[in-house]
Amino acid sequence: SYSRIDYFLTSIINQPMDDTCQKIVDTAIRTGASIVGPIPLPTKKEIYVVNKSPFIDKDAREHFGLKIQKRLIDLINPTNQTIDSLMHLELPAGVEVEVKM
Repeated sequence: SYSRIDYFLTSIINQPMDDTCQKIVDTAIRTGASIVGPIPLPTKKEIYVVNKSPFIDKDAREHFGLKIQKRLIDLINPTNQTIDSLMHLELPAGVEVEVKM
């Protein structure tokens, strides 16, 4: 059995990520693992600058932005049942989950 598993969740939409965090937490508690989190990590802002017109209005530009939300969940002393349950968890589209053991 592993002593610790880290879940990093990233999304540009807040609601599905919070739902995913809740699913992971509920599954971990139900199968007997200790849990730390979800811990909100700093939000990353990406800004894209696009010219409105290629020739005449060179100075006219539009700004588009994305806010990338991140969360960290630590599972401490997960059981084999916990790992198996989390492998078969249905996750919504738009949420990226990275697992580190």
